[in-house]
Amino acid sequence: MASLTVDFFHDVVCCWCFNISSRMRALDAEFDLDIQHRTFVLQASRAEMATRWGAPEDARATILGHWAACREVSDRPERVDIDAMRAAPFEYPHGLTAALGCKAAERLGGQAAHWDMADRLQRAHLTEARNVADPATVLHAARDLGFESAAFADVFEDPATRRAVEADRQYARALQVRSIPTLIVRETGSRLVNGPREDLAAQLRAALRLAA
Repeated sequence: MASLTVDFFHDVVCCWCFNISSRMRALDAEFDLDIQHRTFVLQASRAEMATRWGAPEDARATILGHWAACREVSDRPERVDIDAMRAAPFEYPHGLTAALGCKAAERLGGQAAHWDMADRLQRAHLTEARNVADPATVLHAARDLGFESAAFADVFEDPATRRAVEADRQYARALQVRSIPTLIVRETGSRLVNGPREDLAAQLRAALRLAA
C-alpha cells in the first residue's frame, strides 16, 4: 500500500510544473507515493489565450518572462530553451490539446502513462519548441511512448476523453485549486509548497507523521 496519495494538478504548458515533475518522480520512488495526475488547463483555446494575455506577441513575451524565472531555479535549466520558443513560428500554445493527450494516455495505460505523456509533451514544449496545441505533436509523442497510432488517435478524439479533462476541472474547483502546480495530500488535506526536492521531502515526512 502506498504511503500517501497525492493529487498532482498540472498543465503541459506550465514551466513550473516541468520543474516539479522530475522532483516528484524521485520522491515517488523514495516515499512510495500514489500520485494521481489531474489535468488543469490554464487556457483552453486561442480566444482564452487572447483574453488572458492579449495579443499573441504580448502573450509570448510575458510567458517567456515566466520561463526565465522558472529556469533560474530548475534542476535542469538547459532543458528550458527560451530562445527556441521565442523564435518558434506559431502562437504560444494553449494547453487543451496536450491535456487531451494526457487523458488519452491515462485511459489506455493508467496513471503511469499519463505522467509519461505529460513529461514527453513538456519536453516537446519547453525543450524542443514544438506546438503542443497541434494534435500532430501529441500523436507524435504517443508514438514515441510506444502507443499504437490508430488506437491512441481513437481515444484522443473520443468525446469521453474531453469529458475526463472536464471532470478534472470540476474536481479542481471542488478542492479550490486555482493555480498550478498544486499537490494535495489526501490523507491530511495539506498542500505541498513548490520548492527544491529537499523541501518537498520534508513536507512529505510531515504529512506522514500527521497521517500516522
